[in-house]
Amino acid sequence: MPNNFATRILAWFDHHGRHDLPWQRDISPYRVWVSEIMLQQTQVKTVIPFFDRFMAAFPTVDALAAAPEDEVLHLWTGLGYYARARNLHKAARQVCEQRGGEFPTDVEGLMALPGIGRSTAGAIVSIAQGRRAAILDGNVKRVLARYHAIAGWPGKTAVHNALWDIAEAYTPGERCADYTQGMMDLGATVCTRSSPQCQRCPLVGDCAAHRLGREGDFPGKKPKKTLPVRRTRFLMLRDSDGCAWLEKRPSPGIWGGLWCFPEGEDLDPERWCLDRTGRKPDAVETWPEFRHTFSHYHLEIVPILVELDAKPGWVMEADRQLWYNVRQPPQIGLAAPVADLLEQLARQGQAKE
Repeated sequence: MPNNFATRILAWFDHHGRHDLPWQRDISPYRVWVSEIMLQQTQVKTVIPFFDRFMAAFPTVDALAAAPEDEVLHLWTGLGYYARARNLHKAARQVCEQRGGEFPTDVEGLMALPGIGRSTAGAIVSIAQGRRAAILDGNVKRVLARYHAIAGWPGKTAVHNALWDIAEAYTPGERCADYTQGMMDLGATVCTRSSPQCQRCPLVGDCAAHRLGREGDFPGKKPKKTLPVRRTRFLMLRDSDGCAWLEKRPSPGIWGGLWCFPEGEDLDPERWCLDRTGRKPDAVETWPEFRHTFSHYHLEIVPILVELDAKPGWVMEADRQLWYNVRQPPQIGLAAPVADLLEQLARQGQAKE
């Protein structure tokens, strides 16, 4: 029964749950919100250092709202799914400009902010505000799907709705913050995707999946599909001072708002330099191809180092283009493969000195 379910989760959480995560200290809607956004598609151990750095730079929603986008994306570099960071920034500005820095106190109001879905809103309401609200993140889906042996991929509407109905029914009216954290902890540390530790689970006595001996079958897997492969070239222009040329990508789309090398599938380094500078590059070196995988396709990247003996005299758009000093890197948001290549350029430059 719902009350019995919640009682067991709370008793387990009191003795075995996580009580000292960074966002569990000085709890506020802002801190819970940032942590929940970072934790989407990302493990706790990965998030902790990012969260700590983010809070040090932006301790309040006002500080985040006032920050330049480049600074926000710089601190997000390495977490991936950069739309999360852009929406975080937009939402902070809305909260400050439209609500005087105060977060909405209900699920519907929070869901009206960019990047906040029903589960994230529920987490903010329950954990930060101590009010009853259900959540259904990946860990909770797994616990409930196994407990009731609900077949099918949770991305399907019918399965998704069924899990939400159960989540709403089981969420207690008291100690809702502890219950919410307990459900997330149980899924993350005991009812794990592979090798669940059923002997440690407070629900094992009447878990349908365990009774059937089919824990691995629930929840259902997302239908597999073959990811298409795309190809591109990165032109790594390096001037006589060892600086690399970067351009800021438009906000919508892949790597939106991040700084990248000029890129394109058929980009020719000599033609590019002739068009931009009126002269050919002084040296061209093709580096080994490597793969970067997104959620919906693989990207095969061919880096091409283009050496320029002198800094070109073209007119720069200061907010869209820059010469990146690899010795004293500016704090800007970088696409992960670009950051890796810039590090290689820096090491190469150090080796020559």
